Amino acid sequence: MTLSSSATGHRLWALAMRQRTSFQDLGLLAAFIAVVAFLTFEVDLFVSEGAATLQEETIELDEALLLGGLLAIGLLGFAIRRYMEQKRETQRRIRAEQHSRELAYQDPLTGLANRRQFEEALAQAVGSPPGAGGAHALFLLDLNGFKQVNDVHGHGIGDEVLIVVAQRLLAAVREGDLVARLGGDEFAILAQHLIGPEAATSIALRVIQGLSEPIATGTIRHEIGTGIGIALIPGDAQTTAEALRKADVALYRAKAEKRSALRFFEEDMDRLVREREEIERKLRTALAANAIRPFFQPSFDLRTREIVGFEVTPRWLGENEGEIPPERFIPIAEETGLIHGMAERLLRESCEAAVSWPDHVILSIDIFPSQIKDRSLTERILRILDGTGLAPSRLEVEITESAIVRDLEAAKAVFGALREAGVKIALDNFGTGYSSLYHVKEFKLDKIKIDRSFTETMNQEDSARIISALAGLGHGLGLTVSAAGMADPSLRAPMLQSGIQQVQGDVLSRPLSVAQAQALLMAGPVA
Repeated sequence: MTLSSSATGHRLWALAMRQRTSFQDLGLLAAFIAVVAFLTFEVDLFVSEGAATLQEETIELDEALLLGGLLAIGLLGFAIRRYMEQKRETQRRIRAEQHSRELAYQDPLTGLANRRQFEEALAQAVGSPPGAGGAHALFLLDLNGFKQVNDVHGHGIGDEVLIVVAQRLLAAVREGDLVARLGGDEFAILAQHLIGPEAATSIALRVIQGLSEPIATGTIRHEIGTGIGIALIPGDAQTTAEALRKADVALYRAKAEKRSALRFFEEDMDRLVREREEIERKLRTALAANAIRPFFQPSFDLRTREIVGFEVTPRWLGENEGEIPPERFIPIAEETGLIHGMAERLLRESCEAAVSWPDHVILSIDIFPSQIKDRSLTERILRILDGTGLAPSRLEVEITESAIVRDLEAAKAVFGALREAGVKIALDNFGTGYSSLYHVKEFKLDKIKIDRSFTETMNQEDSARIISALAGLGHGLGLTVSAAGMADPSLRAPMLQSGIQQVQGDVLSRPLSVAQAQALLMAGPVA
């Protein structure tokens, strides 16, 4: 039985029980009157028994009046009782309706307005524009650091934090401003009849200031900040949906700051967000159609000029846009979780191609930051190697230092297991991190890859010295030293002199298809 049918059955049962009670009351009243009438008649009859005439045996006037009075009193008592019952029932229903309305329009945890009440208030504000020079402001807020509170301390502590946040928001806004909890750690504020963006900025800054003080729950202090997106009405939006969307766009930009920040809606940002949504939609379609294929950027030995490996580069040819560069769609794939399926498919296809290459040619592939959190990553990589027949020693995974510092323990687990299986580990963008020496020691690397920002400017004295120092460090640790972004073939000699062993660069070869890579291998060393 559904909840609705169960509730209906309960109401019908209650109604039947009330009707049964009413019938019982009427029955008792009728029985009482009948007994009194019988006694009245019988007492009079028995007193005159044997002597009464037929006329005297009929009910006399005083007896009829007595019966009528008793009946009237009984009916009056019944009516009064029913009236009191109906009054109590009406009051109960009024209280229940008031409670239901409160539940429908109020967040039960914080006591703030809920989404329904807020959206109705926003619709009214949109329909009642402010006077000349004024504006209504819609603020969307998302808390920073709240997920960690829930994950580490549990939802009970998280609820306590949300209650304190609600109190601080109420203290930060003006009297009459509406504060709502939309769900989870998302809040909203509707401030009407402001005097321009400056007044909205003042409210947002008070909110940020109010949340800057750590929130204490017992002996624990929680650092909670917020990103705030602001849309002005009617300047930015003419409808409720438009106002919410544009405030959300501004919030997206504020959250990118990774700290407490406020941002107003901007048309340029809106354009970028729309483009991102379009890319995401097309990316899903492209992945379903297997339209993102592996291309291969060759690495060359500087001394022999032979190909020593290929790095996998995902290539996506859009229907109308032409080639979409990886730096545009890879971050979206990471944010949406599409990166896992895409990376696995690229690795499998690349391994299938690399099996036919000479044994000394290494296949190199990037591991993206969000992949490190995948506990089954090592198992899936080794399963692909086993399924395609590519030896683990011929696979090299590249990781950036920024990805390592996001989750150091997970990175240790993943790359430690891969190295034990025989897979090579390379540190990409070397020289741009703030703790490279620590990571070189901790992860037992096979190769360091000097960042292209140095190799592209090697003709400058400072860059040349940095490259020599980084290469010397790599050799001292027994590592292979590679350089990305070689922009000028004339730099071959200076790079060799600096200690660089392997190079990549579009000037030597752009990323190639499977067939083109095979043809390049057949051609032999580059000139």
